[in-house]
Amino acid sequence: MVELECLPYGVGHADEGICLLLRMGPHRILLDCGLENIAPLLAERDAPLPADLVLCTHAHPDHAKGLLSLHYAFPQLPIYASEVTTELLPLNWPKEAKVPQFCQALPWRSPVEFREGLSAELIPAGHLPGAAALLLTYTTKKRAYTVFYTGDFLLSNSRLVDGLPLEDLRGLKPDVLIVEGSYGTARFSHRRQQENLLAERIYRAIAEGQSVLLPTPTLGLGQELLMLLRSHHHFTGRDLDIWVDGTVASGCDIYLSMLSHFPSAVQNFARHQPLFWDERIRPRVRRFISLAPAKISNHLGSSASIVITNQDADLSQYCCSDAASWLLLLPQQPGRLGSVERAVMQMLESTPALQTQIQAGRLTVENYLLSDHCDGAGTTQLIHNLRPQHVVFIHGSLAYLNDLTSLEELQNRYHLHTPSLGAQVALPIGETFLQPAAPEARYEGEIIEMDTAVLISLPNAIVTDPRWQEIADTGLVEARWQGEELVLHGISQRELLSQSTEAPMPTNVECCQNCIHCRGQRCWNQASPMFGFRVSLDGYCPVFEGIPNSEN
Repeated sequence: MVELECLPYGVGHADEGICLLLRMGPHRILLDCGLENIAPLLAERDAPLPADLVLCTHAHPDHAKGLLSLHYAFPQLPIYASEVTTELLPLNWPKEAKVPQFCQALPWRSPVEFREGLSAELIPAGHLPGAAALLLTYTTKKRAYTVFYTGDFLLSNSRLVDGLPLEDLRGLKPDVLIVEGSYGTARFSHRRQQENLLAERIYRAIAEGQSVLLPTPTLGLGQELLMLLRSHHHFTGRDLDIWVDGTVASGCDIYLSMLSHFPSAVQNFARHQPLFWDERIRPRVRRFISLAPAKISNHLGSSASIVITNQDADLSQYCCSDAASWLLLLPQQPGRLGSVERAVMQMLESTPALQTQIQAGRLTVENYLLSDHCDGAGTTQLIHNLRPQHVVFIHGSLAYLNDLTSLEELQNRYHLHTPSLGAQVALPIGETFLQPAAPEARYEGEIIEMDTAVLISLPNAIVTDPRWQEIADTGLVEARWQGEELVLHGISQRELLSQSTEAPMPTNVECCQNCIHCRGQRCWNQASPMFGFRVSLDGYCPVFEGIPNSEN
């Protein structure tokens, strides 16, 4: 008898949310329900209910937006989450007049038995207030079976959430680890460095008289950005207005009602000044609803300010004045187009007023990285510390998940799985398991040297990888040396546009544009703190090296 198996209704490869049916012996546990359409769950015919119970890790839509429909379809189905998550869940359905209290709160770090032999424990996962990793235990007469499900997790502390406590989990040895791989094997700088780079970019924009527009999801990123702007040394005491609009403001209100659940540093900050709404201490934080639309428009046009709003808001209402210049910053989602970037790019393409602002140079669009998931190093660190038998990778582009399953350090130690939608995954414990062959991730090609150029040919199979569209976006690539390896980087339409619209700097100015290490608007000087990052062409760092006159 197979004691453990997993049936994915949603694995988060593309736009679908996360929804997993975990079977532990006779028990069926639904892990999250981020489905837009719960029809697959309604088709479950082997029992009156699609599961015995539902556990929700956190309140982001890709993990929770199907819960209300599930409750309406099966009101007797018990749904559980952390106390903070139960309070945040209604923000997933802003059009509902009144969302019923269908989710029951569970305590932290205290196993709760739901049925005979089946218990679950909630462990703080970082990522978002209330986000939980789940340790599920099914006890039989022979032994106890354990499954650890991370949900979305982050090891680093962020402004409003402490990271997942890895020290407390070391050596846990669960039978199965179900882990997100959102960032694949990519490696990024520390979270605090990412925050500093973003704060520096916003600071420069404000200093140059640009206002800054930050569209974000309802929960998480918007509140993190607001806390960053309230507490970073670039902005404390600065005569600056920060406007918060839409559902992001509603999320702030719910956060304020749960301050006792936040880290001690956040609670201490709130004792001395308001966490969010504050028109007395600079920078001032205001709601749009507190002023008439005409007055808001006049204020935004008269001085540089910052606007944080939800990703589906009409951005033209903020930045279509001819009297103001705007910097539109979009969060980067490594490996795929994030929900914010997708929504905003569609709006930019379909709104003539915004296109006019871009063409006139009054609206600039850039990306930034503020990671709320673990990179490759953090993911492998968690796996090696927990030491499971099986590792099931979900939540990320298929290419990124395949990169993780291709790691030799994981293949040699664990049984690795990357489930596809609707394909049941058996998780035998203590039985012989043949590790499947690693996905092909390398391509052999040829190099042909000609008189005036070098041609690199690669097999046509490379175009089947979803990442190919990014590198082939414009048909232009940039090559650079990285140690002994030659790295190819595809130049996107946005990079090409930004390069062509940048005003040329005088060659005698010490700035990134005139630095020998700046290529493709990124810094490649390993001695620079900006190494590997996208830089502003008018930026400067202490290790600047000018381009020789012959190259200029």
